[in-house]
Amino acid sequence: QVQLVESGGGLVQPGGSLRLSCVASRFSFSVFAPDPWGWFRQAPGKERELVASITSESTTNYVDSVKGRFTISRHNSKKTVYLQMSNLKPEDTAVYYCNALTTTEQPRYNWGQGTQVTVSS
Repeated sequence: QVQLVESGGGLVQPGGSLRLSCVASRFSFSVFAPDPWGWFRQAPGKERELVASITSESTTNYVDSVKGRFTISRHNSKKTVYLQMSNLKPEDTAVYYCNALTTTEQPRYNWGQGTQVTVSS
């Protein structure tokens, strides 16, 4: 049973930074490495959205609202995906989740518990 464990969230003031981590536990390297991975977020009352993705070749893509502020990266041997977030804004407040992506950028596995990011002064 694959398991996704997100961490690194918290309360931060506008303009601050956070680094999120997602460990794909119980994954083998041969399962983790070939997949594209993404970070999603879900704000209260809103649908979950994909905000950043990274291919197996480490090509990245971002939704316009986070471009220039968020950086996604991956460490295959650690089976971990990161999201470095800087210049955070109140509208970034959400629960953040990671998942592997299908060819249509849908989540491939069951969701983890997510990590709460709250941007507030």
